Amino acid sequence: MLNRVILIGRLTRDPELRYTPAGVAVTQFTLAVDRPFTSQGGEREADFIPVVTWRQLAETCANYLRKGRLTAVEGRIQVRNYENNEGKRVYVTEVIADNVRFLESNRDGGSGGGGAREEAPFSGGNSGGGNSRGGGSSRSNQNDPFSDDGKPIDISDDDLPF
Repeated sequence: MLNRVILIGRLTRDPELRYTPAGVAVTQFTLAVDRPFTSQGGEREADFIPVVTWRQLAETCANYLRKGRLTAVEGRIQVRNYENNEGKRVYVTEVIADNVRFLESNRDGGSGGGGAREEAPFSGGNSGGGNSRGGGSSRSNQNDPFSDDGKPIDISDDDLPF
């Protein structure tokens, strides 16, 4: 059995960070994902998909994601239900993310401009374990492997994987 989803879209609002009574961080946000076709009126339609992240990934998303930012989410679909105040059964379908990639830097401002570039990947385990990797947006040019602006790179044949 397989339950895996990959989405690329823009945040509809800033992420909402909360903590459970046990002190576990949880962030919720909605991703607007364009449909691959237009309506009969020629307008593009989108799906608005709720996303939930846990623990370190939740805190990272709350710190770096903002409304309008192009983002890739990888995770699983979860359907849960509960009884509301009126006694009605309510069903909720959401994506539980274990990997979030920021596809625009902060300075791009989520303007939807031309080329999307990957800024930093962040991931956590399926249970939301705090396995985050990558850096924030405060990287300096010293750490940029492409800062040589097209100058030749000396690589030995032993370093190539093929």
